[in-house]
Amino acid sequence: MRASGASLALNNLRAVVILLVLAVHSVLAYLDFLPPSPYRFDEPPYRWQATPIVDSQRWVGFDLFCAWQDVYLMSFMFFLSGLFVWPSLVRKGSWGFLRDRFLRIGLPLVLAVILLMPIALYPVYRLTAIDPSPAAYWQHWRELPFWPPGPQWFLCVLLAFNVIAAGLYKLAPQCGDLLGSLASSARAHPIHYFIVLTIASALVYVPLALIFSPWSWIYFGPFNFQLSRPLHYLVYFFAGVGVGVYGLDRGLLALDGNLARRWGPWLVAAFISFLLWISLTALNMNDGDRAPIGMQLANDLAFVLACASSCFFFVALFLRFGQHRSRWYDSLSENAYGIYLVHYLFVVWLQYALLNVALFAFAKAAIVFGITLVMSWSVSAAIRGFPWGSRLIGAKR
Repeated sequence: MRASGASLALNNLRAVVILLVLAVHSVLAYLDFLPPSPYRFDEPPYRWQATPIVDSQRWVGFDLFCAWQDVYLMSFMFFLSGLFVWPSLVRKGSWGFLRDRFLRIGLPLVLAVILLMPIALYPVYRLTAIDPSPAAYWQHWRELPFWPPGPQWFLCVLLAFNVIAAGLYKLAPQCGDLLGSLASSARAHPIHYFIVLTIASALVYVPLALIFSPWSWIYFGPFNFQLSRPLHYLVYFFAGVGVGVYGLDRGLLALDGNLARRWGPWLVAAFISFLLWISLTALNMNDGDRAPIGMQLANDLAFVLACASSCFFFVALFLRFGQHRSRWYDSLSENAYGIYLVHYLFVVWLQYALLNVALFAFAKAAIVFGITLVMSWSVSAAIRGFPWGSRLIGAKR
């Protein structure tokens, strides 16, 4: 009974996470800090990859929302992605697991990056192009030093993490027991697991953030990510693996565990740590690379603390209140992967279509979010109705 409750909470949490992803991308065109004019398509450092469309309507509330999501959301997604990895490895073996991952992650990733991204990003080129024709766009696209993956960079990195997990299972299967043992006390003492996770994250994140700065990105092929974060994401992925090894119903995610019962303090911790991080970030951004090393170190440690606090808060919140069955949540959760694959196409084109519409930023963002949700949800459900679609992104129930 407990396991089904934990699974239901995770199912609902997955639905909310995809809504957050869509919300973040829907508001990017309306951030207050954006420059007055759009970024040029073929001008390094290609900042349009983060904010493809720049609208004249802005709202600073979207900046705060996106800043909070930037702190924890991707790390949280890697954590959730790791929960069922080790049981799948035990059931299928390394090679069977990798065949499944390359089919379920690799093939949709290739199709989305090659087919969807050139269509999705065409409006970005048109905003500053002298010749806006598709032929000129394709020429400029091929001259880029990388192939823009859009949000599919997450799947690139996730596939690499799954390969690492399969290698560990093949060469050192005892690693699963070690990861599980680290999560064994999380039911009664989630703060212990929080401390271990925060320390591990700090050890791999802070040195890279000091070397490269938290805002430096690297682009090659279909990969792009912040140079300071890949090992940080790896820590969260294997934290999820460890929780899954020990058991969803008897570890950190136990419905009667202390994390679920004491969600309130985690809310306070998430709020205070985020406030600390954003305050230090504002101070450091004024000085850029000339900021004192002590301030940079404090900023990076605050990021690590805010990330872990927000992740624990969301898990606690859904373990406590997210155990209710809903037909809409079930469908949204089942289609979350498909929605993630196709939603960017609708987001960018809708933001482009609304550029000259006389509406406030909040209204535009609401329109983009609503239509994107309906369209990407419908497309995902339609794809899953075909045999080949069900193999790639999940069968209909």
